[in-house]
Amino acid sequence: MEKEQYKYLPVAEEESTLNIREILSKYLRHWPWFLGLLCLTLGTAVAYLKLGPKTYQTVSSIIINDEENGSSSGSASGMQIDLLSGLKTNSIANELGLLRSKRLMFNTAKALNLNVAYLDDSGFIKKELYDQSPVIIQMLRFDEKLLGKALLDENNTYRIRKKGTESFELINEATKKTKSVKYGTPIELDFADFIVKTNSVDSIFLSEWESIIITFVSLNSVAENYSKKLSVNIVEEKSTLLELGLEDRVSKKAEDILNQLVYEYNKEAIEDKNLIAKNTADFIDERLQIINGELDSVESGKENYKEQNRLTDIGVESSMLIQNVSEFNREQQQIQTQLELTQSILSYADNDSYNLFPSNLGLENSSSNELISEYNALVIERNRLAASSTEQNPVVKGMSDQINRLKYNLKSNLEGTRNNLMIAEDNLRRKSGSLGFQMSQIPGQERQVRGIERQQGIKEALYLYLLQKREENTLALSVSAPKAKIVDEAFSTRNSISPSPKVVLGGAILLALLIPVVFIRGRELWNNKIESRTDVEKGSKDIPILGELPKLAKKDNEFILKNDRSVLAESFRILSANLQYAMINNPSSNNGKTIFVTSTTKGEGKTFVAVNLAITLALSGKKVLLVGGDLRNPQLHRFDTNLKKVFGVSDYLVNSTQNVSELYQDTELHESLKILPSGSIPPNPAELFQMDRLGTMFKQLEQEFDYIVVDTAPALLVADTFLINRFALVTLYVVRSEVTKKEALQFINDSKRSGKLKNVSLVINDLKLKNFAYGNKYGYSYGD
Repeated sequence: MEKEQYKYLPVAEEESTLNIREILSKYLRHWPWFLGLLCLTLGTAVAYLKLGPKTYQTVSSIIINDEENGSSSGSASGMQIDLLSGLKTNSIANELGLLRSKRLMFNTAKALNLNVAYLDDSGFIKKELYDQSPVIIQMLRFDEKLLGKALLDENNTYRIRKKGTESFELINEATKKTKSVKYGTPIELDFADFIVKTNSVDSIFLSEWESIIITFVSLNSVAENYSKKLSVNIVEEKSTLLELGLEDRVSKKAEDILNQLVYEYNKEAIEDKNLIAKNTADFIDERLQIINGELDSVESGKENYKEQNRLTDIGVESSMLIQNVSEFNREQQQIQTQLELTQSILSYADNDSYNLFPSNLGLENSSSNELISEYNALVIERNRLAASSTEQNPVVKGMSDQINRLKYNLKSNLEGTRNNLMIAEDNLRRKSGSLGFQMSQIPGQERQVRGIERQQGIKEALYLYLLQKREENTLALSVSAPKAKIVDEAFSTRNSISPSPKVVLGGAILLALLIPVVFIRGRELWNNKIESRTDVEKGSKDIPILGELPKLAKKDNEFILKNDRSVLAESFRILSANLQYAMINNPSSNNGKTIFVTSTTKGEGKTFVAVNLAITLALSGKKVLLVGGDLRNPQLHRFDTNLKKVFGVSDYLVNSTQNVSELYQDTELHESLKILPSGSIPPNPAELFQMDRLGTMFKQLEQEFDYIVVDTAPALLVADTFLINRFALVTLYVVRSEVTKKEALQFINDSKRSGKLKNVSLVINDLKLKNFAYGNKYGYSYGD
C-alpha cells in the first residue's frame, strides 16, 4: 500500500539485470584521467623504446661429426690391430649437455676476458661498450676468491678518466680514491694485477670519450649467467645439425661468445681424441723397449750357438721333413704371438686406475676386442663427466662401478683366452715332439738353431709392427679433424627482439585503462559513504527519495530568493512538488501540514534544508512557520542572528501562561515566513517533549499556518525527534553525499519499520552535478 501511495514519486525500480551503460558512465565521467594517463604511459613507452636497453638475438649452426675414426694395418703374421680408434658418439644428447655446460662456458668467458665489463654512463642509461671501449684491460693476475670479497664490499668498480694521450686517472667508485697512471703501467689491486692499453679499434666513441667505468666480475657468475641464456636445439629430428642461440644487449659480444664456444668445444673434443692416441703411444714405446731387449738376447744366443757348434747350413736331405715342421712352427708362432699379446694386455689390466686400454692389437678373440672398445668408451665418458662434476656424483659413481665390472669381465675373458692358447700350444708342442722323433737322425744342433730362429722371427715381427703403429699414431696426434663443423658463424638480428614495440605500447595502453579503473573501483569499495542516488536506493529500497540538492560553491547563495532560477532553487521546487505527492493521501483538512526535517547526525544539512524548504513554500504564497525543534543545539540562529536571545519553544513549554503567538519572529527571508525559535536551552529537553502542552502548541500552529516546517534534532544522537514525531504529517530525512555513512541507511530503515519515524521520505543533500539522477541535471538549466 505504501508503494502505491508514492507511485508518482521518482522512486527507482530495482533492476534485475546488469546495467552496462550505468557501469560505463561511472568510468567515462572520469575520461580526463584516462586521457591524461594514456598520454603519460604512451610517452613513457615511446621514451623507453627509444632510450631503453635493447636485446638482440644471435644464432649459429653447427654439425656434430658422429663417426668412428681409426686405421688398420696388416702384418706379415696376419695380425689386424687398430690402436687409434676414437670415441663414437652414440647420443647427441651428450653433446647438447656438453655445449650447455658451465665448464665450457667458463673457458669461453676466460678466453674472451668477460670478467671485465666496460660501461659508458654519459647517457641516460649505462651502455656496455665491449670491443668499442677506448681502453682495454690486459690481465696479469686474477684471483676469484679475493674478487668475491671485493664484490661483497662493492669495491670492484673503477672509473677511468681521460687525462691526456699518455696517462689517465683511476678512480675507485666506492672510496673515490684517485691516482694518476700511465698507459701500459702495471696496476696492482687486491684481487688482480693488470695494465691499461688504448684500443686501436675504429669507433666514433674513441675520439669523444671523457671517462668510462670498468667493472670486475667473477668468471663463474659470467659463465653461469650465459649458460642459462644459451639455447642449444636440434634443427631436425634424427640429425646432428644444432642451432645455438643467445640473447644479449651487445650483439657483437654474443657473436664472439658463440664462436668461441664452438672453438672450445672442438678443442676439447680434439684433446679427448688425442688422449687415447697418447696412451697408445706410451704403450707402444714400452713394448718396443721390452721386445728390443728380447730380440737382442735371441740374436746374441743364435750367434754364440753357431760359433760354438761351427754351424753354417742345414742339409738338403731334411728339407721335406723340415717343411712339415715349418707348418707346425708357423701355427705355434701365431699362437705364441696371441699368447704374448694376451699376456701383455692382462699385465696392463692389473693397474687399478681408470687408464685406457690399447685397442685392436690384433687379438683373434672378437669378444675381447669388443670389451676393450666398450671399456675405453666408458672411461672417456666418465672422465668427461668427472671434469664438470665430482667423484661423489651418483652418475660418476655408477659409471665407475660399471667400468670395474667391465674390467673384471675383460680380465676373465683374457684369462680364458690365455688358457685356451696355452692348451693349443701344448697340443702343437706334442705334435712337434712327434716330428722331432722322426728327425732323430738330424743333429741336435739343427734343432737348436731352428728354435732360436723361431724366437727371432716372433720378436722381429712384433718389433716391426709396433714401429709401424708408432708412426701411424704420431700422424694421428698431429692431424685431428674438429668434431663440430660450422655451418653458419654467429650472426645477430638487425632489429632488437626486446623491448617489443607491440608489447610495450600495448602494455602502456592497458596500464592507462587499468589504473583508473582499479583506482575508481578501489575507491568505490573502500568508500563507506553515500555519493549518489544509486547508493541510497541500494541501501534503502522501500523509502522514497523526494529530492536531490546540489553542492554549492563558495560564491553561491545559501538562501533561495524571489524569482530565483538557480540550480538550488529548482531543486527545492522539485522537492516541494514531490512533497505534495507525499501528503496527497492524508485526510482533507483545513489545518496546516506539519513537516519534520531530521538527519542521522549533525553536519548533514537538515537546518539548511528546513530553512530553504520553508522559503520555497512561502514563495508559493502560503503562510509558513519555521520551528526550531532542536532544543539541545539550536541552529536557526546561524541564518538569522536575531534569534539567539529570544524566547521560543522551550520557554512556551515551561511557562503555562505563555501564548505561542507572542513568540513568532519575523524574518528578512520572506514576508510570508515566520520563525518560532527553539528558545532557551533547557536541562531536560526530553521531558519537555513529553508534556501535553506540546500537542496544544502544534494544534494552534496548524490552525494559524498552512505549513509548519520543524527543524528537529539528529535522530541517531538523541531521542528528541522520536518523541515529537507523532505530530509530523511527513518526515524528511536528510542524508548528505560524501558525509552520511552507508550504514546510516539501515538505521533509517529500522526506524521506519519500528514506527519511530512517521511517513519517512529521503532528501539527498550536497550532490555533485555528475551524480544527479534522471532529468535533474538537465531540467535545472531549462528556460535559462
